[in-house]
Order: sequence, then C-alpha cells, then structure tokens
Amino acid sequence: MLVIPVFIPHQGCPQNCLFCNQISISGKRVSVDDDTQLVQNTVTEWLARSRKQDITQVAFYGGSFTCLDSERQQRFLNAVQPFIASGDVQSVRLSTRPDCIDESVCELLKENHVTTVELGVQSLDDTVLQASWRGHSAADSVQAAKVIKKSGIELGIQLMPGLPMESSRSWLATIRQVLSLRPDCVRIYPTLVIGGAALAKEYSDGRYSPLSMNQAIAYCCQAKELFEDAGIRILRMGLQAADSLEEQLIAGPYHPAFGEMVTARHWLKRSRKILAAAPNGSQTVFTISDRDVSAFVGPKRCNMNRLEELMSFDAREKTFTYKTDTTFSRGTLKYAIA
Repeated sequence: MLVIPVFIPHQGCPQNCLFCNQISISGKRVSVDDDTQLVQNTVTEWLARSRKQDITQVAFYGGSFTCLDSERQQRFLNAVQPFIASGDVQSVRLSTRPDCIDESVCELLKENHVTTVELGVQSLDDTVLQASWRGHSAADSVQAAKVIKKSGIELGIQLMPGLPMESSRSWLATIRQVLSLRPDCVRIYPTLVIGGAALAKEYSDGRYSPLSMNQAIAYCCQAKELFEDAGIRILRMGLQAADSLEEQLIAGPYHPAFGEMVTARHWLKRSRKILAAAPNGSQTVFTISDRDVSAFVGPKRCNMNRLEELMSFDAREKTFTYKTDTTFSRGTLKYAIA
C-alpha cells in the first residue's frame, strides 16, 4: 500500500495545545494560496516516483481536517477525486479532533472516498486533557469514535503517553478505554518538549517532567501487547524523524528508531519469561523469523546482553541460543528446552 502524505500543519485546529508546535513536528511549512495545486502537485510527484501499488491512499496529516471551514475541506477533497476517477488513488485518510466530528461530517467524508479517520484522542483522562489545554473532554472522544465506527469509516486513535498530570495508572486506564472502543488502528507518540510549544515553559520552570526513555518504552510496550492481543494494528510508535524536530527538541524520549526499541523490549520480555520458567541446567533454543533477528537481538545486542546477565546472576547453569526459520511469519516465537 502506498500512502501519499499531504501536510497541512495545524490548519483548521481551533486549539493551541500545551505540547503543540506542528511545524517542528512535521517539518513542513505549507502555503495556503492554492489548496488544489498543493494536493495535485504532491500526488503527481509521488505517483511519478513510486512503484505502482494495488492500493494507493492520499493522507492529510498534521492539521485537524474537519475543523477547516467546509469550503476548504471540499477543495482539498475535490483535488483528490480526479486521481480516484483515474484509478491511480483508491481512498483518502485524514486526522482530526474529536470535537470536530458528527454524523453529517462523516457522510460528507464518505461521499468523497474517505475510508479512514484518525482521532487525536491523546488521553481519555479529563484531568490530563485539561492540563494539556486540549479543549475537549474524554466523553467527546468516545462519542466521536462511536460516530465514526457507526458510519462505516475505519477508526484510528492517536495517543500521547507522558502528558502533564498523567500517571502509569491513568495511562493504563486510557488503553483499556481505547480497547473498549475497538479502533481499527492506533498511533502512539510519547510527549516531547518542543521549542515554541507552551510545554517548553512548563519544563523550564520545573512544572513538567517528561517520561524517561525507559519509561516511554515501558509504557508503549505495555500498550503494544494489549492492542496486538486485541487484534488492533499499531501504525507507528514515536514521531517520524525530521531535521526540524531534532533541532527544536528540548527534552523527552525521542529516538528516530523508537518503535524498534519498543519492539525489542517486547521480545526481551517474551524470551525472559520463557527462560525464567526453564529448569536448572537446561538449554533453551528459540526459533524466530529471519525478519525478526534485529528486534530479537536488540539494538547493539542489548537483549542478548541482558539475558546473558540474567543467566549469570541466576547461577543455575541455564543457557540459550536462537535460530531462524524463513517460513515463520513476523512475530512468531517458538522454543524447545533440552
């Protein structure tokens, strides 16, 4: 599947959230002089340089699409329709705020081949939302999610662990509430302190502390396990790397390969649990897909080193090794204990 991104940073959004600086996050500055030209140029360029795909989707990222005035929304959507008519593009996806969705909005989107709407939920704790200046409630998010699901549009939910006033308990409560909404997909972006955002002043004044890298990985690993067990796709963990983001980053758990670090932690937890249950003096042989080797081993072999440390502390003569099987699907883990 080819996803063609059209960036409209902060456009349409009626709120200036505590954590937000969309230009730094997306690295895009967009002229609003000609919406139609922006879309047509972007789609044409991507189609020209990309291999033909069975499914191609245009995605409006960065802004709150359905908070735009209706004429502007229609201009953006109209600009995509010729590509859909030609068969070069099959659908549209967009992101928006929970307080900018209702039944009539969903009907308009469906008429224009929008098949996925991602809601910037961020948290389902009202205390956290108020502290983050979100301007909407958890109830608004729940209602918007239900409206989207009822309309037949695919529902995506975006979450931000580490917001002000959030605890590990409220983060877990948010995950469980999201699970009850049965979204089709989620994105998880740990909160960062970005220059130009109001949160930067909170941080410099000592009123806000971001998650450590280890905390952020643990939070996201917990979410990954629960969402994947429920059959909910995780589209991304961590913000997309961008020069402007790295230049404006003040503090917080940012790494260009953050998602890979979370996946590696997940493999460590799985393999550690198996080794802990293995009998004294045994050898455990793990079998994984050849495509999972880097995640299983971990960045700079951190998983292997950690497991070896645990085995040496254990002092019960347990050993382990791994092998690959090209027929395994990604994420498959089998083991034999001898």
